[in-house]
Amino acid sequence: MGIHAVSVMLEALNRDVQHATIAKFIQNELDAEREKVALLHQQGSQQAELLREQGAQRFELLRQQQAAAGGSMHSRRPETLKIDIPKYRGVEEDSLLRWFVELDDAIRARRIDDGGMQVAFAQSNLAGRAKTWALGLKLHEPYAFGSLEVFKSRLRQTFELPRAEFRA
Repeated sequence: MGIHAVSVMLEALNRDVQHATIAKFIQNELDAEREKVALLHQQGSQQAELLREQGAQRFELLRQQQAAAGGSMHSRRPETLKIDIPKYRGVEEDSLLRWFVELDDAIRARRIDDGGMQVAFAQSNLAGRAKTWALGLKLHEPYAFGSLEVFKSRLRQTFELPRAEFRA
């Protein structure tokens, strides 16, 4: 119905009935809009709940994937081979070059990748004068051996013939 038809219908009514009809119409329109808002609110709440559930499912799936990846990393970790090497004592009978070769083989077999751990492993395979020398140097200079190469170089300078300064 158009606005003209409504005006004609309202003109036939007295003023109080016109006001009541208009008020009823406005109330009906307001109620209809409130129902629409309530329906939209309900739909929004349902969608928000659905999104929360999907987010929780994705989070759980990601957590499970990470746990599986972490678990598989442990199960796929390459086996290490424990190779024992003789202790280097810093005496003439010991071949420093041969000890370096055995040390490098043991480090590779044990898969020791960290430089500090390599130095610690090398130091753990010293004995006698060589061990005394290394510990004494570390007491005065805690970071004397920054890498395995530095450790080897300093050991070579001290114990390799003919410049074996630490030999008796």
